[in-house]
Amino acid sequence: MTYDLIIIGAGPAGMTAAIYAARYKLKVLVIGKIPGGYMGEAHEVCNFPTYEKATGMELVQKMVNQVKNLGVEIKTEEVLDVKKGKEFIVSAGKNEYSAKKILIATGSKRRSLGVEREKELTGKGLHYCATCDAGFYKDKIVGVAGGGDAALTAALLLSKFAKKVYLIYRRDKFINAEPTWVDEVKKVKNIEPLFNSEITELIGKDKLERVRLTPKGVPSVEEDVNTEGNEVVVDGLFVEIGSIPGSVIAEKLGVKMKDNYIMVSKNQETNAGGVFAAGDVTDNPLKQIVTACGEGAIAGYSVYKELMREKK
Repeated sequence: MTYDLIIIGAGPAGMTAAIYAARYKLKVLVIGKIPGGYMGEAHEVCNFPTYEKATGMELVQKMVNQVKNLGVEIKTEEVLDVKKGKEFIVSAGKNEYSAKKILIATGSKRRSLGVEREKELTGKGLHYCATCDAGFYKDKIVGVAGGGDAALTAALLLSKFAKKVYLIYRRDKFINAEPTWVDEVKKVKNIEPLFNSEITELIGKDKLERVRLTPKGVPSVEEDVNTEGNEVVVDGLFVEIGSIPGSVIAEKLGVKMKDNYIMVSKNQETNAGGVFAAGDVTDNPLKQIVTACGEGAIAGYSVYKELMREKK
């Protein structure tokens, strides 16, 4: 059987695209290694409409159920290759599937610190999304690892909640961030940059309590009550050191990219005929569940419109 659309990626972008495409009566297949993608790892989501808060896994289950109830197949497989001929041939595991159109919704993976206990403390003081979790740290002490735009904007957001924000950066100044953000950070009294700093250890029994830094990376004020030698006391740490987009499939199809993110039109089209993209793998400026859903909806609609034009 040839599907109208194969969606590669089972996160919020892919699931939403499947919902819209199915409601347009298209034959749709979703293939993803992890149902729900990395959304399922979110400890709590507090900015998704209709929910004051929900776990990522709760949102995953609701999306999966809705997609299945519309008759869409979901294959828990890893896509290994995609070839384009008269139709697209998608190789996943030992299986091959054919489709008229392809949607790449493979998301991105946040870069990790690469230190011990990182996975263990995720959601227990260690976070990867300030927009999602800043509200949990009202009047507390937090750190932000990173020195690019994402780190500085995260620090600015956290400064509205936390009483103290440490910006932990391995270089001696912010060289990759926009000057505007650097100026904004300098104006905020409760943000303190810790330059020449690298996190070497996460410390805490049941939750994160302190981070150990390289010797140069301690706060400049000696009497700071939040420091103990090379250790900084924090209630939470937000890792903002970039992400790795899942763009391997896009490369195979000759899709145009910028900084490894897929470039798309307002209709979620790529430069490669018949190939669409949505979610965190695209060059959109805000990486959130709700924006991924929005792009997925547009992609599902755009695929339907293109198929109708070709049919005529």
